[in-house]
Amino acid sequence: MSDIFKKHIAKFAKVPEDDFEQIIKFFDISEAGKKENLLEQGQICRHHYFVLEGLLRKFYINEKGNEQTTEFAIETWWLTDNFAYENQLPTEFYIQAVEKSTLLCITPEKRQKLLEEFPVMERYFRFVYQRAYAAAQKRIKFLFSFSKEEFYFQAVRNHPEFIQRVPQYLIASYLGFTPEYLSEIRKRALS
Repeated sequence: MSDIFKKHIAKFAKVPEDDFEQIIKFFDISEAGKKENLLEQGQICRHHYFVLEGLLRKFYINEKGNEQTTEFAIETWWLTDNFAYENQLPTEFYIQAVEKSTLLCITPEKRQKLLEEFPVMERYFRFVYQRAYAAAQKRIKFLFSFSKEEFYFQAVRNHPEFIQRVPQYLIASYLGFTPEYLSEIRKRALS
């Protein structure tokens, strides 16, 4: 399992094998069952999660009482409530395992010590945050530029394996419409 993380780090930073053996000790491995909440609204956000296996989602409960999914994380993706994690504040979000998942977890305190002992990891996390920010910018552009149908078909074109893997009601939640509306869109596309 740690090879997955080692390969991911290697995309962004050069870490000698001996250093990696020390770096990995800053992380805990956690298992999450399907539909298990790792974080709930109102809790202090104490972990940043790296997905080794499985699928996570981040969501909140909107004013109508519906779940609104804001992010997903599959293998080699990171997920947390960044603001609550960085400031050790209660979160407004939930993080839930969509599938049985194996995760690496790091607390802010351990991450700080990691960065002090292994400055090369600053480079790694900088690239991780830059990519996450770029993805968020792209999603915002899609939200404002495309109709809901176009947004869905853009997701199908760009991430077909992801769309196949995520339950349709969660895709609808992420795209901001009802599962019934998603079903209508899919039916029209097939005809």
